[in-house]
Amino acid sequence: MTARWQEDRVASALAGTNPTVLSRLPGGFAVIGDVQFLPGYCVLLTDRPGVDRLSALRRPERTRFLASMDLLGEAVERTCRERDPAFRRVNLEILGNTDAFLHAHVWPRYDWEPAEIVTKPVWMHPGQRWTDPGTRLGPRHDELRTALTRALIPHRP
Repeated sequence: MTARWQEDRVASALAGTNPTVLSRLPGGFAVIGDVQFLPGYCVLLTDRPGVDRLSALRRPERTRFLASMDLLGEAVERTCRERDPAFRRVNLEILGNTDAFLHAHVWPRYDWEPAEIVTKPVWMHPGQRWTDPGTRLGPRHDELRTALTRALIPHRP
């Protein structure tokens, strides 16, 4: 079942009703991902309703969005490195093939991932990882959420 805020993630972030929002950044909203099979997964949402691709933004807005993606990536990297010695790197992606709003995925990667997947795109993880109730965002991620939010504090507009 989809929660009401999930029906329009951008509008709910702007209205202050999206519970995944970590911080407002100059170019959008930093949110923690719905799934946490790679702990620290975050997404940067546009703050422009109706914008579905980077090229739909004017150049200054594009620059702010990309700079905010960098800030979120740095916060995820710092937080995940401090929390897990097997942290490997961060992958940044703007895809837009499924959701019709501009967003960027910020995926932490770890050495404990299966050897046949760790060097490949996140999307190569088996389908059940994406729907596993054990890694669904929930109260057990509150400490991670707090750490990510703290890492973003210096970058709030």
